[in-house]
Amino acid sequence: MPIPAVVAASAAALVHVWFFALESLLFQRPTVHRRFGIVSAEDAAVVRPMAFNQGFYNLFLAAGVAAGLVLIASGQESAGQAIVLFACACMVGAGIVLVTTDRHFLPAGLVQAGPPLLALLAAYFL
Repeated sequence: MPIPAVVAASAAALVHVWFFALESLLFQRPTVHRRFGIVSAEDAAVVRPMAFNQGFYNLFLAAGVAAGLVLIASGQESAGQAIVLFACACMVGAGIVLVTTDRHFLPAGLVQAGPPLLALLAAYFL
């Protein structure tokens, strides 16, 4: 797998670990749930179970990238690359869904989908 693809996939994984932390560990903090458009603590309490679950989806996608990179590093290039690219494609898909759900989420969608899209493009074209 080309180095730029590895770097972009690693960045995508780190971004998704950060999303996990925000959604699953820190969501109840007012400064955090306001980032997601949740204004009141009462509304945050209602949304928290969904955010908690969503955070774990992000963590599992990051783990997929990490596992794939470990396989690549251990000489199992084809299997590792397939896992990395699948996880990155899922990240891009989720970013697209986010943006099409509400155009106000464009900046967040770009953060979510940008690095994995770069990884996919680098893997394909380099």
